[in-house]
Amino acid sequence: MDEMITNIREVFVSNLDDLAWMDAETKKAAEEKVRLIFNLNLMFQVKEYFENILKNLEFGQKKRLKKLRIKVNKEEWITGAAVVNAFYSSSRNQIVFPAGILQPPFFGKGQPWSLNYGGIGMVIGHEITHGFDDNGRNFDKDGDLKDWWTKSSTQKFHELSKCIVDQYGSYSWDLANGQNLNGNNTLGENIADNGGIRQSYQAYQNYVKKHGKEAPLPGIDLNHEQLFFLNFAQVWCGTHRPEHAVNSIKTEVHSPGKFRVLGSLQNFPEFAKAFQCQKNTNMVPEKICRVW
Repeated sequence: MDEMITNIREVFVSNLDDLAWMDAETKKAAEEKVRLIFNLNLMFQVKEYFENILKNLEFGQKKRLKKLRIKVNKEEWITGAAVVNAFYSSSRNQIVFPAGILQPPFFGKGQPWSLNYGGIGMVIGHEITHGFDDNGRNFDKDGDLKDWWTKSSTQKFHELSKCIVDQYGSYSWDLANGQNLNGNNTLGENIADNGGIRQSYQAYQNYVKKHGKEAPLPGIDLNHEQLFFLNFAQVWCGTHRPEHAVNSIKTEVHSPGKFRVLGSLQNFPEFAKAFQCQKNTNMVPEKICRVW
């Protein structure tokens, strides 16, 4: 996890050079912020229940003692360890990955790194990008509410964000009686999804360059680029009752899993390349949106 976080963070930094819409001053501030995002890990062992209890008690007690007679500690955890989720705190500039999500299909020590990067890797990139979405961008590297963007970069950000709003707002969801998604409500999460998949894929390519190509998986006729995207899609696989689908369009900040996958991959040409999608097909749209 630590290695993957480092790799994906470096991809975010290197991708700043590719952003023609952002000026040098704001890029420098963005790099400072992303390098100061820190990560907390509490590790457990599968077959050591009693030891895990002791670790958890020790961790909790140390956390409480740290609060005595000192200012607010931004390094404390914002969730429990058993949660299958991940978080970014804008006021702390902190990414958090509880033990609950560090298991297959998101992450597994014995599974190919293509699956790890397609699963938890995308989540890492997603949480990092939250520091630079429509909400997180309003906080600086120390987690303080501060406008650190130049006017020109702010204007470009809003223009590119509107592309994302329009794209997701055009999706019609059959489970919600054909209603369209709300591109404004889901903007922050959509920006994070698109940034996360791009950064994690590039980080996986960097991993392959460093460690060499992974051996093919037996019994499945897919290469590791395809497996990367397959696992990305798998972790968001699910369904909804029609009543919940209608309600979620009005209240949810996340797009439905189906569109989290389709929207991100329509904007990422490497998917079409991996699966040899032809021009003018659904996954090769004429216009793509990219912020990060």
